[in-house]
Amino acid sequence: MRVITSAADVARLLDAERSAGRTVGLVPTMGALHHGHRSLVERAVDECDVVTVSIFVNPLQFGDPSDLERYPRSLDADTAIAAAAGASVVFAPSVSDMYPGFPAPVATSVHVAGLGERWEGASRPGHFAGVATVVAKLFSLAGRCRAYFGEKDFQQLAVVRRMVVDLSMPVEVVPCPTVREPDGLAASSRNVRLSATGRIAARCLHEALAAGCRLVSSGVRDSAAVGHAMADMGAAEPAAVLDYAVAVDADGLQVPDELLGDVRLLVAATVDGVRLIDNTGCSVPPNRPPGPRRAPRPSEQATMERGALI
Repeated sequence: MRVITSAADVARLLDAERSAGRTVGLVPTMGALHHGHRSLVERAVDECDVVTVSIFVNPLQFGDPSDLERYPRSLDADTAIAAAAGASVVFAPSVSDMYPGFPAPVATSVHVAGLGERWEGASRPGHFAGVATVVAKLFSLAGRCRAYFGEKDFQQLAVVRRMVVDLSMPVEVVPCPTVREPDGLAASSRNVRLSATGRIAARCLHEALAAGCRLVSSGVRDSAAVGHAMADMGAAEPAAVLDYAVAVDADGLQVPDELLGDVRLLVAATVDGVRLIDNTGCSVPPNRPPGPRRAPRPSEQATMERGALI
């Protein structure tokens, strides 16, 4: 495996690989690799001849300088994980190589209207413009390829997909399932910043999503009712500060009046001062009458869950 720090060098290498008839896979990351990232690399290795893992902590997507400063950096460990997963190349550029003149403002950026402005975009202004800009640059350097993204950052995945379509980029975006810890917590580089009690509290995100899925599966089609039920479960954990809990359509990430087809449940909260996000997909059961418009009351839900265990 090769470690390349020059943008020009990695572009030349991948051009040469394609010219030799080999397919290229790209796994964009900000480092601090964990088994969730490793699953992306392993899938890319299964499906492509040459796999590049980019490791770059992108300053454009951090609104809070202290959050950027705290972001873990472990290039040696990350390189070892990428190599063990079968990657061919690690691309680890400097900030000055990616953004000449930084910290002067970057003159050209990519903004995906609508998708990048709600939910995480509303809570972190400018975040998705930073994401789209760095991913567009990585795609430009990689050329025609398959790019692998985890569904854990579902809104990011939606933004990247829209950008690829709108700009006719020669990239196939490949979504990969969220990898979870044994306690249900979505694998994330931020998890290491949680205390032992914070980690227990953070389970409320996954539990809220599970409760929302149960309601959708039971036939509840009122998106607001599902969102409120998830929010109530999140609010029941005093150590978690809930930002949002919503049921949206999986394509546009908008809250519809009535849930139909593919639904995505999104939740975000702060625990121990660490912002955590999670999501899950579910579908409204086809060819069945709508269920109750409202979510069951807590006593009713408890009865339903006891019945499900019998």
